[in-house]
Amino acid sequence: MATIFTKIINGEIPSYKIAEDENHYAFLDIAPLTKGHLLVVPKREVDYIFDLDTEEYANLQKFAHKIAIALKKAIPCTKVASIVLGLEVPHAHIHLIPMNSEKDVNFSNPKLKLTEEEFKEIANKISNEI
Repeated sequence: MATIFTKIINGEIPSYKIAEDENHYAFLDIAPLTKGHLLVVPKREVDYIFDLDTEEYANLQKFAHKIAIALKKAIPCTKVASIVLGLEVPHAHIHLIPMNSEKDVNFSNPKLKLTEEEFKEIANKISNEI
């Protein structure tokens, strides 16, 4: 059975896509910690990021690097956090989160409630920086 991320990649579930290439997909987190919080995933369904082979892992990080640079240009912040965390979706993913303090990346914080228009505006701002 496909994961929710695979369904997003395949267009079965809508997403606020930031970018994609042959092997990777980046999209906004629908329960963000901060504006611009997004996920970068390999298109190949793998549960654990360290189960990717060395080349796949390196390429995922390169793709995330490109997205993080665009994210920092689009969303004012001190740094972009790169976090591998989560057991809820059995599909490897990297959270990229604009941050101004370490408190911004506390996953027990309340999630932002954004409108569809806000999500679209944020996605467009980031995509336009790539």
